[in-house]
Amino acid sequence: MTPFPKIHDIYIARSILGAVMLTWLVLLGMDFMVGGLVKEMQQVGQGKYTAADAFVTVLYTLPSRAYLLFPTAAVIGSLMGLGQLAASSELTVMRAVGLSRRRISVAVAGTLLVFTALMVVNGETLAPWGKLASDNYKSSKKYDNQVLAKQHGLWAIEGTTVVSATAGESRAEGGRKWLELTNMRLYEFEVNGRLKSITYAARAQHEGDTWTMQDTVRIDFSQDKVVRTTAATHSWKSTLDEAALASSIVRADALTARDLSKNIEYRKRNSLETAEFEDTYWSRWFYPLNVLALCLAAIPFAFGTLRSGGFGKRLFLGIIFALGFWMLQTQSVKLASVFHVDFRLAYLLPLILMLLISWILFKRKPAS
Repeated sequence: MTPFPKIHDIYIARSILGAVMLTWLVLLGMDFMVGGLVKEMQQVGQGKYTAADAFVTVLYTLPSRAYLLFPTAAVIGSLMGLGQLAASSELTVMRAVGLSRRRISVAVAGTLLVFTALMVVNGETLAPWGKLASDNYKSSKKYDNQVLAKQHGLWAIEGTTVVSATAGESRAEGGRKWLELTNMRLYEFEVNGRLKSITYAARAQHEGDTWTMQDTVRIDFSQDKVVRTTAATHSWKSTLDEAALASSIVRADALTARDLSKNIEYRKRNSLETAEFEDTYWSRWFYPLNVLALCLAAIPFAFGTLRSGGFGKRLFLGIIFALGFWMLQTQSVKLASVFHVDFRLAYLLPLILMLLISWILFKRKPAS
């Protein structure tokens, strides 16, 4: 078999490509309006946040939305493309001239491989950048530039004091909620701009209008000397809005795989929760496998005797099969998080199960 695509490969690719792109565009448009713009419009009026700002906020998330919706578009589009070929009997003709179901499946997979590779690159570049830019833009409008999220932490300003932290999370226990920042620093400046002091805290908890800082080191700068003091705890009164800080904490989906790996290592060293970051990290690695395997698993539904049941029935079953896989994998990952099971196993087992079921269906399907 020549490694170069033949005329039938190009023909199949064109049919699949058109259906996938159309499906992708429809899903992306619906998600942009319903899942994004409608939700953001509910927050219009907070601070200086306007309807135009809501549109820009959602617009920044388009690369991420495209990344998340591509697997669904790929499955539905593949079945739609093969459905067009089946409806016009072209799929039957291809089988009659000697093209096996395996050969047709390879043509479909090869077509999707290019887009999958592009989405993997998007997931490591534009998607995280867009998420972070969206969060920054939204925070700047709602909280008047008080807080700015960065890829490796957050920065905030209150009067002549600048606050920074490498990480943070909202926590709850026994009906009590609080915000906790890690590696927090306070930079206090005088009115003329001269640095007055730096206070470092390993951890800091915010409740009400007070920050309780733990394991603190404070360095005071004067005209002729520098004084360093340490304390187990230190309190700092602040009017910074907790909601603003919480919304500006960098989320796992706004990080690249490399930064996720660094965050996981850092959190493990400091006995912090890593589940969200590990889930996102391994989802990136299994993304291309999920897309290609899911599409290959759905292909058997496009074959079979066209007179028995019709393609609409097989399309419906294929979509249900795909949704069943996503639900199974989602629940598997949630269970792994609860019972502290390796996330690689949680992502791998549903994949193996799906391919096994697909292989059985592929073998049992009668020829067209």
